[in-house]
Amino acid sequence: MSREWKLYFDDLLGFCEKVISYTHGLTREEFETSGLNYDATLWNVQLFGEAAKNIPEEIRSKIPEVPWRELIGMRNRLAHGYFGINNAMLWHVVEIEVPKLHAALLHIAATRTDLFKGQS
Repeated sequence: MSREWKLYFDDLLGFCEKVISYTHGLTREEFETSGLNYDATLWNVQLFGEAAKNIPEEIRSKIPEVPWRELIGMRNRLAHGYFGINNAMLWHVVEIEVPKLHAALLHIAATRTDLFKGQS
């Protein structure tokens, strides 16, 4: 039995919240040297792509305000390029893109309830 896609959407929202929590109040320099915060953030950013790719294309196409392709691509770059992680790019994602994604997901969950009814 496959997992309902809405659970992946909820996971994505939760991963955003974790990243925001793990990096709250940190400068880029503090983040890069933080050890556990850095590793946990990196892991959750990778999980964005895992969750995104498990949401059916039919559903993703109905939610164009989420950068699905970029989320999946980010996961692939981070998972397969661990010796070449670009900290400037990762910090941009953490500082700028994750809060925007979080806000978009909250808005979708609150206003697009039609997407979530009777779907699996």
